[in-house]
Amino acid sequence: MHYPLPDLLLEPIVRAGLLEDLGRAGDITTDAIVPPDAIAAAALRSRQDGVVAGLDMVRLSFRLIDPTVTVTMLARDGDRVAPGDTVARIEGSARGVLTGERVGLNLLSHLSGIATATASIAQAIAGSKAKLCCTRKTTPGMRALQKYAVRVGGGSNHRFGLDDAVLIKDNHIAIAGGVGAAIERVRSNVGHLVKVEVEVDTLAQLAEALATGGVDAVLLDNMSCDTLREAVAMIDGRAIAEASGGITPETAPGIAATGVDLISVGWLTHSVRAMDFGLDFDA
Repeated sequence: MHYPLPDLLLEPIVRAGLLEDLGRAGDITTDAIVPPDAIAAAALRSRQDGVVAGLDMVRLSFRLIDPTVTVTMLARDGDRVAPGDTVARIEGSARGVLTGERVGLNLLSHLSGIATATASIAQAIAGSKAKLCCTRKTTPGMRALQKYAVRVGGGSNHRFGLDDAVLIKDNHIAIAGGVGAAIERVRSNVGHLVKVEVEVDTLAQLAEALATGGVDAVLLDNMSCDTLREAVAMIDGRAIAEASGGITPETAPGIAATGVDLISVGWLTHSVRAMDFGLDFDA
């Protein structure tokens, strides 16, 4: 189950987008063409199959431009839609509708693209014990939204930042002088409630991590399915097993079948294709 983000978190992002769009002089095209008292009605429609995420961004985009514009939702985040499906109706000041349109649709399209991509992998591994999660490879300033979209699509979230969990990566290991040394330094410097994960590239590194102890999760990076199976057997339930590295909807089922607990995918947030929506004005 996913829970909507509060307006308190969403509004600054939408406001920043509108300020960027309006610049120094506002919507000079709309203001020159559309009378101040003109009223418009429009339908927000999907142009393709996908999973909707980010409808609150549309609502806020219009509200911040003109509070008298009404947005009636006909779909909810998490709904699967087809081309031509109407997800919302917008009515009110024609100037407000035209000026607020682009920012709202941009955010909706981006977040729905993430949710749709997430759903494609979540469905591919359905029936296995593996869960799909995202990474920190997010757009600066957009992390909360992008991770929300992953949840809408049926995925789960990895850590939100550098401060809520430890993830010892290859460069940390190189500086520390080894997997065991890195783990020992972390355990002597962080609180007892902080989870610790270590990234390993080989079974030898995994063996060192398990022998050192104090590890809650192990990130098995770019391993073949055969190696993943061996790694899962070595871990034997002593830590969470997370697979990562170039995973696609086509390769995910085989990786899930190795017995890993998590599959993490960075491209869900850093390079996903936006979903297409359009605002069609009533004749």
